[in-house]
Amino acid sequence: MKFGETFREYLHGDQEKFLDKFSHVEYKRLKKVLKQCRSSSHGSQEICRNSLESEIVVCDQMFFSELMKEVSDIAGCFNSKARRLLHLHVARGMQGYVLWFRQCFRDDKLAMAEEGKMLMEYVTMNAIAIRKILKKYDKVHSSVNGNIFKSKMRAEHIELLQSPWLIELGALFLNINGLDGGRFSEFCGNFSCDLDASEPVMRLTLPNSVTMDYSLTCAICLDTVFNPYALSCGHLFCKSCACSAAFVPIFLGLKEATLDSKCSICREAGVYQNAVHMMELDLLLKQRCKENWKERMVAERALIVKQTKEYWDMQTKYAIGY
Repeated sequence: MKFGETFREYLHGDQEKFLDKFSHVEYKRLKKVLKQCRSSSHGSQEICRNSLESEIVVCDQMFFSELMKEVSDIAGCFNSKARRLLHLHVARGMQGYVLWFRQCFRDDKLAMAEEGKMLMEYVTMNAIAIRKILKKYDKVHSSVNGNIFKSKMRAEHIELLQSPWLIELGALFLNINGLDGGRFSEFCGNFSCDLDASEPVMRLTLPNSVTMDYSLTCAICLDTVFNPYALSCGHLFCKSCACSAAFVPIFLGLKEATLDSKCSICREAGVYQNAVHMMELDLLLKQRCKENWKERMVAERALIVKQTKEYWDMQTKYAIGY
């Protein structure tokens, strides 16, 4: 079965009600645009006419601007839905108590697992659709603009399969399966987390046999990430390491970093303000490496106490003009 048919069946299959309010790649229409381009003897420099919708598309401009908008909408939709779902699992205070009490009457974890699986399939199917559209574009126009567009997606932080929320969903599956004695193995049988390897990695085997490996090594301390944060460029760091690189005390947090603070890997500036606290991943590491996690927690707290004392000593000196 061709991917176009698979994608159409996915959109109008069992999950149609769930996907009704989600953004999607207009795969069928974009393929028709490319067919019109292929039939034109003038290539991508001329205007391609879409007779079915009576609209004019300039391939090198309108095609990519429209695709960029669709990708941005999909990334925003996935991130917001995943954030909401994950917040339910790690909720604290009164909300956490209410959710705990509700579990006496309703299996919330099963509902979370089902919704998480649908979100993963949603982002994977659209990522495959985008990849095939770009490959087709380069083939039709004998260009490398499709690869350039991929680089632009990375620069705009909207590459779907590199979202930190996808890693968080994988950690969610592994967490709820571990806490419930393997009751959710049907949902997370394709997910694994090898923390004993020389380079710790989380592997997610997504729908359509798409396999993604995510390194869990902090590039600063070269150890497994602890209290991990993902900067908006997508790179993972320990909170203490990221704060140190940005010259910010740990107790103030990453959001206090200046706009010119750069990622230690890609050297991109302005990536600290929208950093994502990887709470599910932290919980997974806490469960899998209990002793190591406790040791690092004690060390981080000692560092926080030291930094707090130094910070307020300095503030006091400034206040009295010393």
